[in-house]
Amino acid sequence: MSFTVAIDGPAAAGKGTLARALAHYFGFAYLDTGLLYRAVGAGVLAGGDPVAVAQTLDPSDLENEALRTQAVAEAASQVAVIAEVRAALVVFQREFARRDGGAVLDGRDIGTVICPQADVKLFVTASPETRAERRFLELDAKGVVTDRAAILAEVRARDARDQGRAEAPLVAAEDATEIDTTDLTAEEAVMQAITIVAERRRTS
Repeated sequence: MSFTVAIDGPAAAGKGTLARALAHYFGFAYLDTGLLYRAVGAGVLAGGDPVAVAQTLDPSDLENEALRTQAVAEAASQVAVIAEVRAALVVFQREFARRDGGAVLDGRDIGTVICPQADVKLFVTASPETRAERRFLELDAKGVVTDRAAILAEVRARDARDQGRAEAPLVAAEDATEIDTTDLTAEEAVMQAITIVAERRRTS
């Protein structure tokens, strides 16, 4: 029996943390859909055509640690505005969402475009300053030299690009439940999400 949890929100808001925690807690499969776009972005940085890369993407392409770099993240955001790229990745995501045993998908248009009939829709957000600080600490822990002002500028630029694109802009689905993680610990945010999903499973 399928049960789909769609999680959307801007970069560094905590989507991945919640999605992985929910998948672990309920035994659902998990797909970080952003990795699909990062994989395409990485292919473009390697000289490939974005549409061709998207159409030939293999699940094994998502296991590359290099997909976590800032350069690939920027490339991913840029290829995500290409309608043909998004169309090529929709089928993959929808098939994953319908798998038996339940699935959690996180991204930027899961509840609005990919899985509009999802059983649970969450929109995870936080202030740009909070998200930039999280990104800074994450990069700093990896030994990447950067500065807070530059990261905040990148976060705001990415928000503007994601929210302003003509194809599947970043917006909360009308029936999504918002979780603002600005002032929440990871544990508090996870408990909120678990409570929401558990209640939906109980009444569905």
